[in-house]
Order: sequence, then C-alpha cells, then structure tokens
Amino acid sequence: MDRIAVIVPCYNEALTIGKVVKDVKDALPDATVYVYDNNSKDDTAKIAEEAGATVRHEYLQGKGNVIRRMFREIDAKCYLMVDGDDTYPMEYARAMCDLVLNEQADMVVGDRLSSTYFTENKRPFHNFGNSFVRFSINHLFHTKIKDIMTGYRAFSFNFAKTFPILSKGFEIETEMTIHAVYNNMDIRNVVVEYRDRMEGSESKLSTYSDGLKVIGTIIRLFKNYKPFQFFTTIAVALFLVAAGFFIPVFIEYLETGIVERFPTLITCGFVLMAAIQCFFSGVILSTMATKNRRDFEQTLINMHFSEKEM
Repeated sequence: MDRIAVIVPCYNEALTIGKVVKDVKDALPDATVYVYDNNSKDDTAKIAEEAGATVRHEYLQGKGNVIRRMFREIDAKCYLMVDGDDTYPMEYARAMCDLVLNEQADMVVGDRLSSTYFTENKRPFHNFGNSFVRFSINHLFHTKIKDIMTGYRAFSFNFAKTFPILSKGFEIETEMTIHAVYNNMDIRNVVVEYRDRMEGSESKLSTYSDGLKVIGTIIRLFKNYKPFQFFTTIAVALFLVAAGFFIPVFIEYLETGIVERFPTLITCGFVLMAAIQCFFSGVILSTMATKNRRDFEQTLINMHFSEKEM
C-alpha cells in the first residue's frame, strides 16, 4: 500500500502533464504518481512516463470512469487527486495530505472559490455554474462546502474504497461531495490558489451539456439520499394544485348546491391521490435510506479492520 498516491486523470494534456508530474514530485517526493490516460490523442501518456509517473489507461471515456478505475486499482493511505492541466499549485499538497494522514480527514477540498478562481477563470458561465452548484448543494444538504466542483482533493483509504461511483463524466465531483456530506464524513477545507489554463490548453468541460448533467446529478442524489424531503415537496405541490382547482368548485357548490364541473372535481381527486402516494413513497424510501446509512457505517467499521491488516 502506498502512503500517498497522487492520481491524475488525463485527456489530451501533453502541453502541461510533464510540469504537473515534476511539480508533484518536488512537493511530495515520498508519493507515487499515477497518471491515468483516458484515450488521449496526443503524447500525454509518453510525456508523463518520461517525467517519472506510473502510467495506466482507462478506455471508457469520462472523468468519472477514470476515477472509478483509480480507486479500484490503487491502495493508499492517502489519495491526492489533481488535474493534469496545471491549474492547481502543488505547494498546498502537503497540507492537504497531512489532514488525511494525521487528523483522519475523509476528504479535503482544495477550495478555489475563496481565492483566485473568479479573477483567473476567463469563462463567466463557469463562474456562475460553480456558484449555483455550491448554493444548491449547501441549501439542499444543509452544509457549508466552499467549493463543490474543484478537481483538487485529498481522500482517505476508507473514502476511496466505499465511494460508489455512478457518474461517468465531470459530475463526479458533485457526486463525491454529496456522498461525503450525507454520510457524515470528516470534510476539511484548504484554500488554494487557482491559475487559468495556459495558452493552447483547452478545457474538456462543456459549459452547457456538462452543466445540465451536474444539475441532473444533484436532483438524482437529493432524491436518493433525502427521499422524504424530495417526495414531500412533490406531494405538497400536487396538494396545492388540487386545492387550487377544488376550492372554486366547492364555493360554487355551497352557493348553488350543484357541481357543474365534474371533470375538474374528478381531476382534483386523482391529483390528491397522487400527492398522498408521493408522501408515503417518501416515508418508505426514507426508512430504506436510513437502513443504507446503518449498513454504510458497518462497512466503514469493516474497512477499518481491513486497513489495519494491510
């Protein structure tokens, strides 16, 4: 088992990967650097290997697929994830790893948004998207994470081996953040500087399509992790719709003794039934979610003993 494994997912980063590997080795000489090439069409893999990294390949396209492979194949006491585009300075790496190794943190977030991100990043929609995602998750899950979408993070062995990765692409950061928050893991924050990509290096993140995937991931995970709140919200909305259409029919009945809009009344009844079904679905799924959390805690206990044996 490695003490520190630096994991670098890469796709067409030949321009910067050599410097990233060198900077990592300078900052963490005791770490093993793993570069996972994701079907690059340039010399990313070759340059990374020449720089001294251990190069492996993931042939399913997408950052989520790459990180799934990394966590499966690598055993380490601390994992440091960093992008291969040279946007994250390595002088913060040691502090982030020490929080995992010495203070039992499960995930350390390299917080760009509290420092230079909004001035360095030249894509305004990315700035808005990062702020919107942070606002949404912090309010839906009642937390105070400073940077949700950062690709600069450190993880414990327990986190890496118990994180069920479902995302395929750039929504992976959102998924891992919600997983850590929901399961009451120890999350720390380290403010890091961010520098924009150097000229000639292009972002693989699609502002609109990947942004929609991230929003979809937030909704999906909110449904899965907090089903009572999710389905109760739908139930309340359906109840208000039913009440809004029923009240005029009821007032008309009180005034005339006649119900003239039977189709509306029948529709209100079906909408109200749907609201009741949503409410009880939330109750049942919430009980199942609680059981899943208990099972997860037991898994962490088992992982603790497994890590000791390794």
